Amino acid sequence: MTIFSKIIAGEIPSYKIAENDKCYAFLDIFPLVKGHTLVIPKIETDNLFDLPGDYLRELLVFAQPIAKAIERSFRCNRCGMSVVGLEVPHAHIHLVPINSMDDLNFTRGKLTLSQEELKETQQQILANLVLTR
Repeated sequence: MTIFSKIIAGEIPSYKIAENDKCYAFLDIFPLVKGHTLVIPKIETDNLFDLPGDYLRELLVFAQPIAKAIERSFRCNRCGMSVVGLEVPHAHIHLVPINSMDDLNFTRGKLTLSQEELKETQQQILANLVLTR
């Protein structure tokens, strides 16, 4: 069981942004910038492109309103998306508020945010989240 599956199961706490029957979104606790959110399928698959087509479609459709909420919540040019997948063997996408290409540079140092800062970040995104289903 991956750390992400344990988060989905509630065995490890997370700063949840949204959830449905196939997907789960939560804040990265070691973000590149405030607002960095992970979107994961509820099935364990290491490689994003090994997901069944319905899960891959659902993951992107599920991520769309979250990306828009991130754009409304933080000063950024747009919400960037990255698929790296080397840190945790569970398919996931990164949604990151960006102003330049370098903002998606995963070799940079990560932020260390307090629990209060993470909770505040979560609340900012949730206040701007409009789910359409």
